[in-house]
Amino acid sequence: MAKGTKYIGLDVHKETVAVAVAEGERGGEVRFYGTISNEDDAVRGLVKRLGGSGTTLSWCYEAGPCGYGLQRLLTKLAQPCIVIAPSMMPRRPGDQVKTDRRDAMTLARLLRAGELDPIWVPDEEHEAIRDLVRARRSAQEAATSAKQMVRSFLLRHDRRYCGKTAWTKAYWRWLSEQRFDFPHQQLAFEEAKHRVLEAKARVERLEAALAEAVEGWRFAALVRSLQALRGVRLIVAATLIAEVGDLTRFQNPKQLMAYLGLVPSEYSSGSRVHRGRITRAGNAHARTMLVEAGWTYRLPAREERRYRDRVAGLPEDIQAIGWKAQVRLCQRFRRLSATGKPQPKVNTAIARELVGFAWDIARRVQPEVTV
Repeated sequence: MAKGTKYIGLDVHKETVAVAVAEGERGGEVRFYGTISNEDDAVRGLVKRLGGSGTTLSWCYEAGPCGYGLQRLLTKLAQPCIVIAPSMMPRRPGDQVKTDRRDAMTLARLLRAGELDPIWVPDEEHEAIRDLVRARRSAQEAATSAKQMVRSFLLRHDRRYCGKTAWTKAYWRWLSEQRFDFPHQQLAFEEAKHRVLEAKARVERLEAALAEAVEGWRFAALVRSLQALRGVRLIVAATLIAEVGDLTRFQNPKQLMAYLGLVPSEYSSGSRVHRGRITRAGNAHARTMLVEAGWTYRLPAREERRYRDRVAGLPEDIQAIGWKAQVRLCQRFRRLSATGKPQPKVNTAIARELVGFAWDIARRVQPEVTV
């Protein structure tokens, strides 16, 4: 590495940024520079003060609630800046002191040593789609909570629905017939029902907005193609791409499976080999959606009318991958279930293989180039 390179570690907070500088090559001085305000003008001034003729600056900071604004600003200033995952930050077991100063100096030293792996940073358009996807998921969780509140209220008062499925038209008619002795008790029940309707309407609005946003997205073709996989419709496909980005940035599907935390953890030493539960590393939103999609493979492979309509306009090779995935994963679901494995483990195993088929589709569909 060039002697004229300075490695800058940043500990970023809402109001302030702690700055540390590692000089030159490994073994050089690592010093705490100071603390600046987390404002664009202050960052520009820092770049001017640290830079100079023949001096190259290299920057890094940990991902956090402040987002990627600082990284994008430094990139616009022609400054290379990486963002790292806090969970991948090397820690010494005996180090029990944590301060902004120490964190910044540690970042600068590890950046100089080349021991930090950067995460993928989405562009602003991609992050907007991701925000919409997460807003929809939050609304869905609120709707589930509201439904549970209604059912808990009914159970406390020994009101039992005799039908097969809840939240159908028949169920709503049954809800409208429920009467309680006290007016304020009836009001509480009606408010709970209104909460369900409001949450459902919010989910529908966000899903409609997501469908509209995806149409103009550069990954629109990939989102459509991924729906050739059984259990993967608009929400699952958009979530996977919004959270992970371009799937082809992974050299093989095993890397993508590991990134999503769907591979088993391992603690092996010598002749002893022990594999535990999945690592659950990486993006939890995408992993949850894939596990939910895996549940659809419990039924025999088939192409129902809605599925045929969904894949009608897709290339033949994409449709062939979707059918191949159905045949394999449905058989595998049955075989794993027959061995007595718990259903959550079976679903996770199916989701892991489903990722491989998604990667195969992604490498055949090129995203549109934005101008």
